[in-house]
Amino acid sequence: MTLAIDVRGLNKSFGDKHVVNDVTIQVEQGRICGFLGPNGSGKTTTLRMLCGLLTPDSGSGEALGFDIIAQADEVKRRTGYMTQKFSLYEDLTIAENLQFTARVYGLDRRKARVDNALERLGLATRRGQLAGTLSGGWKQRLALAAATLHEPKLLLLDEPTAGVDPKARRTFWDEIHALAAEGLTVLVSTHYMDEAERCHEIAYISYGRLIARGTAAEVIDQSGLITFHGEGPDADKLARELSTAPGVETAAAFGAAIHVSGTDRRALEAAVKPYRRAPYRWSEVAPTLEDVFIQLMGQSQDNVQ
Repeated sequence: MTLAIDVRGLNKSFGDKHVVNDVTIQVEQGRICGFLGPNGSGKTTTLRMLCGLLTPDSGSGEALGFDIIAQADEVKRRTGYMTQKFSLYEDLTIAENLQFTARVYGLDRRKARVDNALERLGLATRRGQLAGTLSGGWKQRLALAAATLHEPKLLLLDEPTAGVDPKARRTFWDEIHALAAEGLTVLVSTHYMDEAERCHEIAYISYGRLIARGTAAEVIDQSGLITFHGEGPDADKLARELSTAPGVETAAAFGAAIHVSGTDRRALEAAVKPYRRAPYRWSEVAPTLEDVFIQLMGQSQDNVQ
């Protein structure tokens, strides 16, 4: 196993806020690792430490075989980073943005590289269009083209598909998997559960602490959650009432149905028992990643407080 990322005990504070707290993570080369967690949990700060943009207060490790502190410049040269907010020049065309990026990296064969990137991401017919006139999905493609133009070995994506329509998101993820198949290692932060399930593995960070790690199936299994699915007229409206019942850790509406979850089977059964009557129908189902996500959020304490 070749590790693209191998870091231990990373810590970072801003003022009196401990943003990243003793994070240790390993990612194998060619894998896609999803980074999940509530807003403000340290995902972006961790990504920036991994690629040398931020220096940790303490901790150590390597990215692509280089020390993330002593050899941060080497890591940067071999890493692509796509920020959450579109950060290219809106008054330049698609092609001009990529040409500028190629010059910044001091790349050879600039024209060929730009042409290949345009073709690969379906941007060739729009090469003369101003970046500022692009929709969210096309801006996303351009940002990905710029982040991979120098053929990095590590790609960090910070909520890359926020506000993008489902078709554009699927196209984006198809390209990410194609890049990973070629050996690129990807860390991607996301709030979309369907995207998390498309990752080879996930890491859940909550207010600075890494609290869950593994494949989606492993994280679900490790949660120990038991979930009951309720259907019937206005079953979704039971969520507020059941959420305060003993033994219920999460109660969430799923369309017109409801998912009620907890780790104590006896207490959960007792909570649901008053509603096991017509017109409601109940069945035990496997918990979803979203059920686990909500459970983990409920167990976390905001490090601002």
